[in-house]
Amino acid sequence: MVRTVAVPDPGDLLAGVPRPDPLAWVRRGAGLVGWGEAARVTLPAGDDRFTAAEKWLGSVFDGAEVDDRVRARGTGPVAFGSFTFDASSDGSVLIVPRVVLGRDGRGLAWLTTMAEDGTSAAVAGAWPGAPRAGGSVPARAPSGVRWHDGSLSAPQWERAVAEAVAAIRAGSLRKVVLARDLFATAAGPVDPRIPLRRLAARYPDCFTFACDGLIGATPELLIRRSGREVSALVLAGTAPRGAHAAEDETLGSRLLASAKDTEEHAYAVASMREALGPLCDALDIEPRPALLKLPNLQHLGTRVRGTLAGARPARSALALAGAVHPTAAVCGTPTGAALELIRELERMDRERYAGAVGWVDADGNGEWGIALRCAQLSGRTARLFAGCGIVAASDPAAELAEAQVKFRPMRGALDG
Repeated sequence: MVRTVAVPDPGDLLAGVPRPDPLAWVRRGAGLVGWGEAARVTLPAGDDRFTAAEKWLGSVFDGAEVDDRVRARGTGPVAFGSFTFDASSDGSVLIVPRVVLGRDGRGLAWLTTMAEDGTSAAVAGAWPGAPRAGGSVPARAPSGVRWHDGSLSAPQWERAVAEAVAAIRAGSLRKVVLARDLFATAAGPVDPRIPLRRLAARYPDCFTFACDGLIGATPELLIRRSGREVSALVLAGTAPRGAHAAEDETLGSRLLASAKDTEEHAYAVASMREALGPLCDALDIEPRPALLKLPNLQHLGTRVRGTLAGARPARSALALAGAVHPTAAVCGTPTGAALELIRELERMDRERYAGAVGWVDADGNGEWGIALRCAQLSGRTARLFAGCGIVAASDPAAELAEAQVKFRPMRGALDG
C-alpha cells in the first residue's frame, strides 16, 4: 500500500532525515528525501541498463495499490536512481524508499509511505514525530580526514591531458572530458547527512543528491519532465569567481568571449539537441550561453525547453535520461571516440560519477542531473571525482587547476 498525504511544511528537508543512509534530491529547500527500502534493483553493465531499469520499475509501480491524496509531481510511489557513466560498468541502482518527504517550496509538503501491514496510515498520521521515532540515529560530522591521490597523481593527470590534446589535434576527435579521483579517509564511518547539509547550505542553486552512498551537489540538470514539458541546463566552460565584483565581472566576460570555452560548450549543446530533438514536437534552445555563477566557479550555461511528441508521451523522465546520456558535457564528441580515449587515459572506473542521478514517479515525471561535484562513500572512505572538458586549445596546467577547484565543494563538505 502506497499512501501520500499532505503534511505541515517541514522546513529543511535534510535536517529531519532519521537514518544515515538517505536518498535525496534537494534544491533551494524544495525536493524529495527518502529512507528505507521497499524495493531495489542493482543493474549489470550494458547499453540496456536504462531500459532494464524502466522495465523493473514498471513492474514495481504497476503492482502497487496507491492512495495519493495530493496528486503532484513526486507524490505517490517514487524511485531514486543513480546510473554508471560507462555502459561497461556494473552498479547502476534504483531504489523505491519506504518513506518519502517532499516539499515544493511554495507551501505544499507531503509524506509518502509504502507498507504492506497498515503502518502507512500510522506513520502519516503521526507526522512529524514518527520518522524520528522509528530508530532515529544522530548525525556526527566526519573527523580526522586524511587525503591521498586516486588513480593518477597530479603530474600523471597533466600528462593524460597533454595526450588528449595531442589526440584531438591529430584526428577527428574534437572534445574529450577527462576526470580524476581523490580519496579521503576519516577516523570513523562517514555519515552522509552532515556533508549533505553543508552542500545544500553552501550551494543552494545546485541539486544536492544522495543515492546508495553517492552524494554531491550538481549544477547540471540533465533532464526534467513535467507532463509533456521537458527542460535541461547544459553546462560546459568554466572560470573561477573573482575576489571582488570588478574582478568577477572581468572573469565572466572573458569566459563568455573565450574561443576555447565556447567551443567546448557548443559541443555539449549540440549533443543535447541531437539526442532530445527527435523526441520533441518543439525544442527551444537559447541561442547563446549565459553565465551561471556558483560560490566557487562560474560556468557557461544554456537552457533547453521542449514539448514531448504525442498527447500522452510514452517516455518517462528515466527513459529520457537514458536517451540523452552521455552528453558531450561529460564525455566528448564524437561520443564513441571520446569514450575510448577516456577508458585509455583515466586508468580508472568512473562508476556512477558523471552518470545520471535523480528520481522518477509513477506518472513518469521526474528530474535527473549529472552526478558531478560528488563522492562515493564506503565506511570510512570517500572517493571524490572532478573532470574537465579538453579541446585542442586546452592547457594541462590550467585544466589541473580547474579540477582542483571542482574538488573543493566535496572536500569542504567532508572537512567542515
